[in-house]
Amino acid sequence: MQSAGDTTEHPLSNDEAAALRQLYADFEANHLMPLWTQTNDLMPFHPKPKAVAHVWKWSDLYPLAQRSGDLVPVGRGGERRAIGLANPGLGGNAYVSPTLWAAIQYLGPKETAPEHRHSQNAFRFVVEGEGVWTVVNGDPVRMSRGDFLLTPGWHFHGHHNELDKPMAWIDGLDIPFSQQNDVGFFEYGSERVTDYATPDFSRGERLWCHPGLRPLSGLRDTVSSPIGAYRWEYTDRALTEQLLLEEEGQPATFGPGHAGVRYVNPTTGGDVMPTIRAEFHRLREGVATRPRREVGSSVFQVFEGRGAVTLGETEHKLEKGDLFVVPSWVQWSLQAETQFDLFRFSDAPIMERLHFHRTQVEEK
Repeated sequence: MQSAGDTTEHPLSNDEAAALRQLYADFEANHLMPLWTQTNDLMPFHPKPKAVAHVWKWSDLYPLAQRSGDLVPVGRGGERRAIGLANPGLGGNAYVSPTLWAAIQYLGPKETAPEHRHSQNAFRFVVEGEGVWTVVNGDPVRMSRGDFLLTPGWHFHGHHNELDKPMAWIDGLDIPFSQQNDVGFFEYGSERVTDYATPDFSRGERLWCHPGLRPLSGLRDTVSSPIGAYRWEYTDRALTEQLLLEEEGQPATFGPGHAGVRYVNPTTGGDVMPTIRAEFHRLREGVATRPRREVGSSVFQVFEGRGAVTLGETEHKLEKGDLFVVPSWVQWSLQAETQFDLFRFSDAPIMERLHFHRTQVEEK
């Protein structure tokens, strides 16, 4: 009798065919699935993501966020006026990829989002605006244009807007990874926030953000970075200096005219959080990157400038605020029309820790 159910070369007798049908019926009744009927699905020759490459235009997102600000209150229960980017290939879930969640969050004038905490790791990235402080474990952290801000898992956090105008930013979390692996916990905190102060720099920054120096009071390595905010002025300076050094003869890491930095945990030198990697890239006007594929998924947001991304065979024009997702093993490349600044986050720490990470870069 055929072991894999293929009867094309050796037809079964009527009795054998009936016995085989009964075997499969008994498999189903006992919640069993034979490997030989699904090998190509379970073990494909290369990744075949259900998620699809997709672009969200800031010119669409921001007006929708504004409308939600007029109609949907912020408060206990809903917690956040956050609008998740739902990948068209993932069946209506608010997942930007199988491991990552991304949203635009909108806080109106003088509004406060109450405190809570959850197992999921989170960050904020600000493409424009100011006036909001996020309070993380009692430490008020200013949110301003170009800042990358952390809310590690199980840290209480809330937001308060001190101005008479709204502010929007993007949130990134590992919600899909956490949800699919059933590791999530959630807990309400204060109805408001524990500290309404508005300092220019948080306590975490004052302790940790001195180049090349580590406080002796904080020698213990931490799973996530103790820095609450990575400020734009330092990111911008680092990228500018990379490109200036290239002009002086320093070899370019990514290719001519392409600078990049990774945000790191100063206690370990590794990624800022155990499940999320964050980077910032700058391309000079006219520069194009080589097409590449990577295991794992990434999300980009254009911070400044104009350009394009080619996802698979399709080119998409991009401008300030636009977001796009690159699913696992989808080929992508960037082209800069002007100086092109992009924020990127990915699930690379998961892929690397599990030794699944693989990269393929097309040669020139």
